[in-house]
Amino acid sequence: MLEARNITLEVDDGEDCIALLSDVSFCVPKGHFMAIVGPSGCGKTTLLKTIAGIADATDGCFVWEGRNLMEDDDFEPSEIGYVPQFSIAHDELCVDECVENAARLRVGASGQQLEELVERVLQETGLSEIAERRVKLLSGGQKRRLALAMELVSDPRILLCDEVTSGLDPRSEKEIVELLRKLSLKDGRIVISVTHSLSQLEAYDSIMVLVRGHLAYHGIPQTMEHYFGVKQAEEVYPRLSLREPEEWAQSWSKHGEAYYHRMEMEQKIRVLRNGEDMAPAMETHEDNTENQPGFFSQLITLLQRRFTLLLRDRSQLILQVAMIVIFPILVALFSSKGQEQLLILADTQSNDIAMEIQAQQAQAEVRAQVGSAVSGIIMFEVILLGLMGANNAAREIAGERLIMEKERFAGMGEGAYLASKALYLFLLLLVQSLWMFAFVQFFWPFRGDATNHLIFLILANAAMTSMCLGISANSRTADQASLLSIYLVGFQLPLSGAVLALPDAIGVCVRPFISAYWAWSGSIEGGLLPDVIKAVKSIVQTSFSAAQVCHVVLALHVLAGLVLTYVGVRRSRWD
Repeated sequence: MLEARNITLEVDDGEDCIALLSDVSFCVPKGHFMAIVGPSGCGKTTLLKTIAGIADATDGCFVWEGRNLMEDDDFEPSEIGYVPQFSIAHDELCVDECVENAARLRVGASGQQLEELVERVLQETGLSEIAERRVKLLSGGQKRRLALAMELVSDPRILLCDEVTSGLDPRSEKEIVELLRKLSLKDGRIVISVTHSLSQLEAYDSIMVLVRGHLAYHGIPQTMEHYFGVKQAEEVYPRLSLREPEEWAQSWSKHGEAYYHRMEMEQKIRVLRNGEDMAPAMETHEDNTENQPGFFSQLITLLQRRFTLLLRDRSQLILQVAMIVIFPILVALFSSKGQEQLLILADTQSNDIAMEIQAQQAQAEVRAQVGSAVSGIIMFEVILLGLMGANNAAREIAGERLIMEKERFAGMGEGAYLASKALYLFLLLLVQSLWMFAFVQFFWPFRGDATNHLIFLILANAAMTSMCLGISANSRTADQASLLSIYLVGFQLPLSGAVLALPDAIGVCVRPFISAYWAWSGSIEGGLLPDVIKAVKSIVQTSFSAAQVCHVVLALHVLAGLVLTYVGVRRSRWD
């Protein structure tokens, strides 16, 4: 049995304290199907989130099977399922893939056990015939069924559904309500559904009516019209506006006992009608806590899913391939001039004084051209890899934020999720950086320590990718994350000091945050040949930093981005 005792939830809006829930108390027996109804803004979803533990009550407590959830341990992820209003599946995956991934992340099923579990859940929710259909092609009702299927893989004892019938046609709504009712009869499962619709109330075992956070009624559907003094259920909402919420709550506290007694009698009759006592089913309910997958199991599942999504998303895949192919070509187009000038610089010698003066003047001109070309090529590589990094990570978490929030609630580890993103992006940036280096190196052999240059290219990409991943984890929307990441890349070139010599006072303050500067400076100071370094320094007024310092700063950028990502992942944005 689930019991709520005087649940109150208050929020501070800056001036006053607003009560979203006020002294709400109720009991839900096992094998019960309950609807929560009421006008918009009455606290239906808030109550559901409070039951789930997503929102913390400021007063009162929930008692589950004799256990005080406020004082003792909260629900185990396998004990409770939550079907939110938003989609919890990736559009590019198939129905059976979504259910399979949910099973791998929540109960650690594999092999024959996994196949049987997926098949059973698909059959139970009526999705077997469309198992291979992509999520983006599903109707609203089919998406609701898929969301239910993904929750049922852990066989939860309590199933919470938030507006799962919203926006559906009458037939689909009826089918979903009937499905939820069947699920409540299995193993004595409690199913609580928030709904705006009043057309299927006879299918529920009890109806809870909320009005501005106050409990106005909780009883069987057959007595609701009598209690409110109306002829049909649709008249209840207008009736609620005739009295203050506090008055409805006081009225229920006086008269509710009789209606609760009637509900208990109906529950006993329903149990007898089913021909079995549900208590043994609840007591022998399988505990999936020990079967929850570990870190590496979840990591592998998340990585496999991420690469599947990359290959399925044609537009993103084309963009990635285009950037990997086109960006190095852009750099190579400017490399020939730098290479030729280096050769001229190396061959410029004479013993005649007049010729020597002319040669020195020519060398000065060549030195300026060489310095400009080499500096520009290196910076061009760095900036383009930074742009790749921003494209890699800007939407990575923000684009699936709600799905991630839901999977965390279902038992996915934050560490496994963060590790999957870091590993996926590292493999992606490694391919990008190696190809950029190899392609450009073929047309413009790096005049110095090529390995050092490659390391800086990888670090430059990694620093931008990591910081943009942190932005993505802390942004509310994918568009916001993309915009901020573009700004970050856009500021790299002018603030790096490669083309704009900043005053020392400003440079000292700005450069620690500009990854392009450190990759550019490290590649030149620690990688180029001495005569080429002189050529670069002859035309660049920006101060240089030692390669070792650049390594450390770029590594700190990567670390800072990962820390920022971790903070963002842990911060709940489930509104």
